Amino acid sequence: MATVLMPLPSLDFDPTEAAVSWKVLRAAGHTVVFATPDGERSAADDMMITGEGLDPWGFVPGLKKLKVLGGILRANADGRAAYAELEQDAAFQKPLRHDEARAEDFDGFVLPGGHRARGMRPYLESAALQALVVRAFELDKPVAAVCHGVLLAARSISPKTGRSVLHGRRTTSLTWSQEHLASSLGRVARFWDGSYYRTYADEPGQACGHMGVQAEVTRALANPSDFVEVPKDAVDHGKKTDGRHRDSMTDERPAFVVQDGRYVSARWPGDVHTFAKTFAKLLAATT
Repeated sequence: MATVLMPLPSLDFDPTEAAVSWKVLRAAGHTVVFATPDGERSAADDMMITGEGLDPWGFVPGLKKLKVLGGILRANADGRAAYAELEQDAAFQKPLRHDEARAEDFDGFVLPGGHRARGMRPYLESAALQALVVRAFELDKPVAAVCHGVLLAARSISPKTGRSVLHGRRTTSLTWSQEHLASSLGRVARFWDGSYYRTYADEPGQACGHMGVQAEVTRALANPSDFVEVPKDAVDHGKKTDGRHRDSMTDERPAFVVQDGRYVSARWPGDVHTFAKTFAKLLAATT
């Protein structure tokens, strides 16, 4: 079985994307090792776990535990349960440092996402992680990226070609329609901090969504058509795109996953069971 590295930021990763991937890979017999910037235990975005702070009254200490939108927008029961298990995992509690992780030492890599800028920006901008991802692709190792994790891959520029490791590959990621919807809800639900769902805001003069995940990933590709969205005629198109349905271990209908050779990508937590199962099968076939 394979040994997989999952790099994480110091805080604010998405609990579902990391924990469900870990749980599925472990159940398939693979070993998962973690890495953080300083070798200290990471922590997921607490609002995605508790839901506190995701309602218009969430800034009021006495009221923030009253969850309405927060109960809907946080991780679902599967994600929260998986994260509770992950917190007890010995490898999660004692991660490597980003700068000591070597691509040669692992059979595969999972790049989870998250959107909260304070924790995710250092992860997405990490020179050490970008170099690690470049080396993983150079070695033709299986790599899986979901949501903002795809942005980390897109920003990983090979010094040999001057291009992203995703140049010439087909991929998906968090789509602009998903990011824009979440951001619009966030501006209402967290009116005092409307940027919670936008890791990078558009600059003055830029088109709406220019700094969104989909737009930046697409700019790294060989052709804009290499960015793959759910086809309009796809079976269960509604479940895949309405933002309300999430997949599970027994129901892949809401999921959308793209595989290009040894690279697997997905959009958001609602894809992650199918994403992880697809990657587990790839690892079994290539190691």
